[in-house]
Amino acid sequence: MKATTFRMLRFLSRLARDRRGSSAVEFAIIAPLMIGLYIGCVEISDGVAADRKVTLTAGALANLASQVQTIDTAGMTNIMQAATAIIAPYSAGNLTTTVTCIKINAAKAATVAWSSTVGGLAHSKGSTIVVPDDLKIASSSLVLSEVTYLYKPVTGYTPWNHIGLNGITLSDKMYMSPRITAPVFNGDACS
Repeated sequence: MKATTFRMLRFLSRLARDRRGSSAVEFAIIAPLMIGLYIGCVEISDGVAADRKVTLTAGALANLASQVQTIDTAGMTNIMQAATAIIAPYSAGNLTTTVTCIKINAAKAATVAWSSTVGGLAHSKGSTIVVPDDLKIASSSLVLSEVTYLYKPVTGYTPWNHIGLNGITLSDKMYMSPRITAPVFNGDACS
């Protein structure tokens, strides 16, 4: 019995001193954490890049529409197609764009002069629209661009998947003063 106990203690002593395989065990413990951090960084970086593209798209649409005096249907189509080029490499199928010209009267009441959209709902002509007080200048016009993008993460997982949402809605809007005069769209003046 003593010999068996002695051999067992000697074996356990050798096992305690043996360092072979410790790196594999440490890697097995740390690898899931490192992989999770890497995937998380990729997802966050891609989401921030997509949000930045949405902001750039909103700014470009407002800028393009505010630079011209007259916009016809073909011109508006070109402006809206610029959004597709700007949002790339993200899918334009998840993109909604709206360009609206807002009239602000002498009493600083803002109404829609005209509105055009791709994939969304245009504002009704003549309807009241909310404009920040700092931008309400009596007897002026503003061009408003609104962009919404349904961002789908690279891994396809969002915390909201269990309630039926398969993405994150990113949106931005941009107000811009017309450069020369308020643009006319298909005969609808904005001044």
